[in-house]
Amino acid sequence: MMKMTDVAKLANVSPATVSRVLSHPELVSKETKKKVMDVINQVNYKPNAVARQFRTKETKIILVVVPDITSAFFSEVLRGIEHVAVSSGYQVILGDTENSIEREAEYINLLFQKQADGMILLTARLDKAKLEELSQEYPLVLACEYMDGLNVPTVSIDNVSSARNATEHLIQLGHTRIAHITGPINIVLSRDRLRGYKQAMISHELDIDSAYIQEGDQTFESGYNQMLKLLALETPPSAVFVFNDDMAMGVIKACKDSQLHVPEDIAVVGFDHIKMSSIHEPNLTTVDQPKYEIGKKAMDLLLKQINGEPMAKKKIVLKDQLIIGESCGSKSLKVLGSS
Repeated sequence: MMKMTDVAKLANVSPATVSRVLSHPELVSKETKKKVMDVINQVNYKPNAVARQFRTKETKIILVVVPDITSAFFSEVLRGIEHVAVSSGYQVILGDTENSIEREAEYINLLFQKQADGMILLTARLDKAKLEELSQEYPLVLACEYMDGLNVPTVSIDNVSSARNATEHLIQLGHTRIAHITGPINIVLSRDRLRGYKQAMISHELDIDSAYIQEGDQTFESGYNQMLKLLALETPPSAVFVFNDDMAMGVIKACKDSQLHVPEDIAVVGFDHIKMSSIHEPNLTTVDQPKYEIGKKAMDLLLKQINGEPMAKKKIVLKDQLIIGESCGSKSLKVLGSS
């Protein structure tokens, strides 16, 4: 295997000069840098990453912890993270917790072991105190969700407000019997979107029927199964606000299998605006999160921490948008007004 000393001999320079060319090229003359790089390219020399880590105490690796790698939502967030990371000389390692707090803790241990320079959590099951303690010791960003009072750099939308707006859209269409299928209630996102749903119902003096609130697990199948429960009620809802688009498409499938039409019989609103939501028939009315931008901003905040740069803002709340599709019947106000 080619060593740095071998490169130095071929380029007729010292090993220290080769090291400077690789780590601090601005300190080396153009002629020397060209001579060394010509040899490196000719012999295809690859610096020893482990040795570099010992010298610099850096890994140039970022760990991104995802709750569910099968979720279409996270792919665009990850792309935003990756683009900023790569352009800054970092590699991204992905950890899928499969919604397990134990798995999340295992990935966090990689920070303790110095196997990554920083971490982005795309949702967190840890409590506030543990997150803040971790953030005081290591570069850390929480993305996609917001915790009140949490002193950790965060990038998200206002999930309470966006859920309230989605529910109010159904109310404005004339619905009064509005159900909500939540995500797992032990995660912040689910509780925030449930809170927004309840705020909209209360502000319009509409009853919140506990039977109209069903807990899903974020999957298509759970949306399907929870919707069948709602349809089995003596007085089923006329509209459903769903935690995410995957479950919303399961809801529509359950309606169709029950010989009901969307939106004529049941109006459906999802959340996230994944690509499939605009292809699905009927295409979904859904809340669009700036997924790519969330990823970029999260990586920017992490880099500032790693480089010891001041952060003008530790909490970034990005703007979301309600995308009006066909699933809630916005173009059929007279029909929906009778519900």
